Amino acid sequence: MRRLVMAGFLAGCVGAGQPPVPQAARLSAEVLTVTLADGTVCRADWAAAGGSGRFQDCGPGFGYAVNEVRDPNILRQLFTGLTDALDAEGAVPPMAEVVITDAMGQDHVFVSPPPLDLSDD
Repeated sequence: MRRLVMAGFLAGCVGAGQPPVPQAARLSAEVLTVTLADGTVCRADWAAAGGSGRFQDCGPGFGYAVNEVRDPNILRQLFTGLTDALDAEGAVPPMAEVVITDAMGQDHVFVSPPPLDLSDD
């Protein structure tokens, strides 16, 4: 039991000095929202920045790049066209690959919107 407690303590100490790691990324028509492992939420206006930039005051120097899917599948194109026709432009978030680069130069790649989990849990 004492070994188990000591192992947990040491694991906590090792993780304490590590910078937070990106866990999720989501896009709206204008804003990129990234959630870090420590619960911090970072936001950037990716559309105004031209699709890439750095987060201000969030994380230790995280950079980001948003690579939009320009020609999504036909069903998504129809759905997006329908929402635009109904004056709900921007209601459907863009499909994109989001790359978050941490201070060590390591890339963390996400897709937005995230894929659906269709498992039978």
